[in-house]
Amino acid sequence: MEPSARILSSTQFPSLFPLPNLNRSNVFPVWPKKPKATKSMRLHCSKMYVPGFGEASPESKAARNLHNFFTYVAVRIVTAQLESYNPEAYQELMEFLDRHSLNDGDKFLASLMRESSRHKSLALRILEVRSAYCKNDFEWDNLKRLAFKMVSESNTRLMREYVTETSPSDTEK
Repeated sequence: MEPSARILSSTQFPSLFPLPNLNRSNVFPVWPKKPKATKSMRLHCSKMYVPGFGEASPESKAARNLHNFFTYVAVRIVTAQLESYNPEAYQELMEFLDRHSLNDGDKFLASLMRESSRHKSLALRILEVRSAYCKNDFEWDNLKRLAFKMVSESNTRLMREYVTETSPSDTEK
């Protein structure tokens, strides 16, 4: 077994994890008479380490982007609904959209809630639609399938283009 794949107990690293000195008259820490038997354990980590994400995992960043995307989708749904049955509210929401960015969905909705009581009801409607869309209508399995397909097709296309560019053509012979 590789040494890097073993987990050692604190008694095997006395300088890193010193045991408390229970007897103050001793200069050296008190060591146990028999070290506890330790099992060598393999570290089971099949995931790739992704550097540069510091505060969040790539999945967390993707979830944040999806969260903002769900706000965008909910706004689109609500504006389409309002356009047909409440032209005044539609116009108010469109004017608000002209003045405020939808890049940060929560910031957008917080601003919308504080604009006026009519805008507050629009924001609450968008919150409801966003939640319903995320829970009931968004096709998570389809997202995964499409992401896999896009990565595979893109990798194949890029490799094919590279090979075509770097291989001698028949006309050069």
